[in-house]
Amino acid sequence: MTEEAYGNDAKIKQAISLLTKIINDTTAPRNIRRAATDAVKQLQDQGVSPAVRAASAVGILEEISQDPNMPTHTRILVWNIVSLLETIRD
Repeated sequence: MTEEAYGNDAKIKQAISLLTKIINDTTAPRNIRRAATDAVKQLQDQGVSPAVRAASAVGILEEISQDPNMPTHTRILVWNIVSLLETIRD
């Protein structure tokens, strides 16, 4: 495994960990938690490259990031996760 691949795996694991916080946050609306669950599923799909997994998850998260019902702390966490995932390259 190359050093870059290890870095991508570590970033994906970190993103999954942060998304799990959103999934378990009962103050976040149900649709936000569902989108976080969908993003985790995308990140765990070993059938595609890390960059494709990250891009799929970013698409899901960007879609919900503008939700007016999202608590501020959750929105900041989503932005941080998107920023992390955008650094993943093949």
